Amino acid sequence: MTVERALRLIAGSFILLSVLLGMYVHPAFYWFTAFVGLNLLQSGFTNWCPMMAVLRALGVKG
Repeated sequence: MTVERALRLIAGSFILLSVLLGMYVHPAFYWFTAFVGLNLLQSGFTNWCPMMAVLRALGVKG
């Protein structure tokens, strides 16, 4: 698995999880959804993502 593919899986999972938590636990979890979305947005502009650095440090192939 490549870093890009792992990043997509993690981001999608975080978004789905935070939406479900916002629906069934507390609406404040929607802020986590917004955080992930903003991080993806800035990554699109800057081509840098903190999660990619973490995945590379963990040994995920580039």
